[in-house]
Parts: sequence; structure tokens; C-alpha cells
Amino acid sequence: MDRKEAEAYLRLDPARLPKHIAIIMDGNGRWARRRHMPRVAGHRAGVTAVRSTVETAARIGIPALTLYAFSEENWKKRPRTEVDFLMRLLCRYLKAEIKTLNQNNIRLEYIGRKHELPELVQREMEYASEATSRNRGMILTLALNYSARSEIVDAFRSLAEAAARNGGLQHFEVDEQLISEHLYTRGLPDPDLVVRTSGEMRLSNFLLWQLAYAEIYVTQTLWPDFRGVHLLEGIEEFQKRERRYGGLGKDHEHAPVRAQAEAKR
Repeated sequence: MDRKEAEAYLRLDPARLPKHIAIIMDGNGRWARRRHMPRVAGHRAGVTAVRSTVETAARIGIPALTLYAFSEENWKKRPRTEVDFLMRLLCRYLKAEIKTLNQNNIRLEYIGRKHELPELVQREMEYASEATSRNRGMILTLALNYSARSEIVDAFRSLAEAAARNGGLQHFEVDEQLISEHLYTRGLPDPDLVVRTSGEMRLSNFLLWQLAYAEIYVTQTLWPDFRGVHLLEGIEEFQKRERRYGGLGKDHEHAPVRAQAEAKR
């Protein structure tokens, strides 16, 4: 860690770190535009942000980190030249980062409709995943060609297929746990914290089921400028919040006691 990261880490409670952090990496295009550079320059600069964030998360002991790298909407709505560049950039990242991932004991996984990506990209993804499969530290998940609504559609298709194999719908009971087991993220805890860069106030079709009770932290920092210290600042904000999961907070719990005390005065 550098000095700023070390100072930020000292402000945290290591016993209350999030078990799973999800990040919506946004702002590459604006970062490039402000510098009068092409959009692809922003994507290229974003790789440095990924490296810094991933290493910091692993070093402080975050069990799971999921990065929203490439949405289904990107695939359909971005110019072909930009999409092709992103695919080449992804391949280069996967090749270049295997050594760093292994040094930090990080296992690489993916979520999304991977089968729709170019075959070369799929091969690089499989190679990088296999090369890190024996690591037992943080799980780094890249969301590629990902859409939360498509994930839920795929989950219900999987549920229907399971029902057909097991006697039909009349014998099939669906609950939240069963749905979670058919999502792309099965095996991972739901995120405690979701970070969105660039100041945008939306989830952008990302982990809609899993983020039901996540704390949301929005920073004005554009993704290419994001570093490990910004992640630690987000965790610091997370630790200041009271997570109620629909229940009453501590202030409400102690309200009757305070009211009785005031009545006696």
C-alpha cells in the first residue's frame, strides 16, 4: 500500500469489512473526452484502475469482488469499432494479469452470457480462469456481456428445465434460495456494497436480484482515476452506515427507554 492507502486502511474496522463488493465501472468516455482523446483511450486507462482496485481489495482481505466490465447493452449499442477494441483489450488484460492474480492468490471467474462472446475471447477467458483456479484467496468476477434481466430470465429457464426433469410444476416449489441457486452468482454471497463511479445514480441493469439490500456508494471519480484508496474510502463510508434489512434501527430500539427517562425528569 502507498501512504494514502495505509492511512485510509487505518480508519477501517477489519472485523467489519464487506464480504462482497460490486463495482459499476463508469466514466471512461468522459475521462477521455475531457482530455480531447478518443473513447478507447479511456478504456485503456481504465485497466490501471482495475489493477489497483483488485490488488487493494485482495490485500485487505475482501472475499469477493465483482466488476461490471461489459454489459449486453454495450454489445448491442456501442459502435462496432469500440466493441472490437474492448474485446482486444480484454484479451490483453487476461494474458497480462494472470501472474499478478496468482501472486495475490486471486481466483478469476465470470458471469454473463459468455457463449455469445467471440471464440478467441472465450478461449482467453477459459485459460485465465484455469490458470487461477487453484487460488483460494479473493474471488474476482468479471461481468461480461452481462444483463441482470437476462440473468433472471436464464435462471427461470433453468428452473423450468429442472421442473421438467423432476415430475413437472405440480411437484416444484420455488423460493428465494432456489432462485439464487440458479443465478450466475450462485456460490457467492450477495454484495454488501455496490460502488458506482462517475456520479451516476443508477444500477444500470447490474445484479438487480443480488443488490436488494446492498449499501450504495456513489463517487464523482471517473473510473480511470479510481484507485485502491477510493475503494477504501467507499468501505469507510459503508462502515458508518447501519444496515437494518427492513427492521428498526438502533435509534428506534432505544426510543422507549429514552422516552421513559425523559418522562421521569
